Amino acid sequence: MADEPALLEELHRLRARVPQLTGALAASVDGLVLAHDTPGVEPEGLAALTAAALGVAIRTTDATGRGELRELLLRGHLGYVATYAAGAHAVLTLLAQDRVNVGRLHLEGRRAGARIGELVDAAALAPARPAVRPAPRTRTARTAASPAAGPTTTTTPRGTTPRTTTES
Repeated sequence: MADEPALLEELHRLRARVPQLTGALAASVDGLVLAHDTPGVEPEGLAALTAAALGVAIRTTDATGRGELRELLLRGHLGYVATYAAGAHAVLTLLAQDRVNVGRLHLEGRRAGARIGELVDAAALAPARPAVRPAPRTRTARTAASPAAGPTTTTTPRGTTPRTTTES
């Protein structure tokens, strides 16, 4: 999808700007890991849980008339899980310590989400290289233009035996 090294670099820069971050994950909206910096957390599981939470959050914003989802914030007694929209095809999930400045978390998370969204969306919109396929082989009937043309074979559906006739 997107350039994984560029996404990973963005995640590292984000963690450097917000020292209380303990993990960062870029994932597709359907739960596939695009890039991660999540020590101690299994990224595939986090991406799948993010997709599930995203589905519920989207339905909630729709049902309450709050518009398109931008972010989701969860707080446990040991810290935060924040998920930000990252373009049309991805999300950014951040794990932070309980002592993080939530305003700074939102500011940096939104900025990084926008950059990640640009990278992922650009890759999704890039024209795919067309696969080169050989022309399909077809069976054609030879027509008898003259008695010297030889046997004539008629085209038949697959799985049946072709008929061969000899002109005299």
